[in-house]
Amino acid sequence: MYVGLKMLRDFVKVTPQTLVKDAQKMLDTSTLWMLLVVNEEGRLVGYVRKEDISAAMPSIMTSLEKHELNYLMSKLTVEKIYRTDIKTVSPETEIEGAADMMYEMNLAGLAVVDDAGELIGYINRNVMLDVLAEEMGYREGGSRLTLEVEDRSGVLYEVAGVIANMKISIISTGTFFYNGRRIVVVRIDTEDPSPVAAALRERGYKLVAPEDFRGEWT
Repeated sequence: MYVGLKMLRDFVKVTPQTLVKDAQKMLDTSTLWMLLVVNEEGRLVGYVRKEDISAAMPSIMTSLEKHELNYLMSKLTVEKIYRTDIKTVSPETEIEGAADMMYEMNLAGLAVVDDAGELIGYINRNVMLDVLAEEMGYREGGSRLTLEVEDRSGVLYEVAGVIANMKISIISTGTFFYNGRRIVVVRIDTEDPSPVAAALRERGYKLVAPEDFRGEWT
């Protein structure tokens, strides 16, 4: 999956000439924590956060009359306060690469730009959570089997073969490491996974459930 296939295309953006008070209204009437800033050509130049707007307000409020404050607010633009240290990705970026970048840098989102630097989308944590649910097949129903397997080549092929021989479709697969153990999660298109579980056990595979990990969180 690529960022360009999951990015948000409908999002709020401003220009350097946008009044700060208007940007504040946009943030106040939405669930956004920042606004992306683009120039007249549509190229991304930076971003402005709620904190940046809040920080700018006290500096112009000290001992000012109301009419003076209103005048200054009518002149203060995003250009004076926006940040330029924005992280971006291309639409060709693998979705897991973008997720890792957000995790490592503790980012709430990433702007998506094309080769010309034009802003074409935005991807955030909500998108990543949606991708996780989709890739694990959660919304497609079926049943989930979790196996602890050897970390060797061919294991997933073997497990898939057992399931295929029983004429049951695989909805999704995922592999994870936990404390040096390789965990395979398979979602299959059946409401009764017990025959598949039994067949896997007969072939020496270890199926695990929440109770097998209870000691990890109690």
